[in-house]
Amino acid sequence: MEGGLVVAPSAPGLADDLVRSSAYRHALQSADLVLTDSGFMVLLWDWLTGERLPRHSGLKFMRAVLARPELRIPGAVFWIMPSAEEDARNRAWLNAHGFPVTAEDVYIAPYYSPRMIEDAGLVRRIEQRRPRIVMLAIGGGVQERLGATLRDQLSYRPGILCLGAAIAFLTGSQTAIPPWADRCLLGWLLRLISNPRRFWLRYWMALRLAPLLWRYREHTPPLAKS
Repeated sequence: MEGGLVVAPSAPGLADDLVRSSAYRHALQSADLVLTDSGFMVLLWDWLTGERLPRHSGLKFMRAVLARPELRIPGAVFWIMPSAEEDARNRAWLNAHGFPVTAEDVYIAPYYSPRMIEDAGLVRRIEQRRPRIVMLAIGGGVQERLGATLRDQLSYRPGILCLGAAIAFLTGSQTAIPPWADRCLLGWLLRLISNPRRFWLRYWMALRLAPLLWRYREHTPPLAKS
């Protein structure tokens, strides 16, 4: 597997972080691969331009990555988890499915500031273990900035995959999204039905993407004035 930074920006991230955070914008613009994870963005682009944009979700990419037998080798993947609770759940699922992940293969992410991220301790851990893949399973808006920092600071070039909640959809930490629902762009609806209080504001914010795409199309919108 080739190294490099892979990001899967969500509609809320494109609608808000892209115009408010220069570090997030830099991460997306400098990524080696940007997945068309947002079904809302894909539909908007089709409606506005008439161009069919293939969708490749973070969940689909996660399934493809986990299907690779070489990633079942101990130490092949280093995981950055959002919390100890999520780590326990995710590691239990991974080990049960033939992925030998130990505590040494995991880093629990601290709180990161909204600006450029520096985490020398994490860089040292990755340098010591030198995994083929660094998997970021933390929140959108943060993971992209952290991923860009790791790519720029590591002495070698692993695959740095910013796939956020994709693993949580497989482990049951969040509502399971079957492949058919992912293909039909219904993942957001299943999440909203499962926990409306948690997700309604997130998807309401995503509506801001519509006027941005209408006005700027393939061009990057300017940063909002602070």
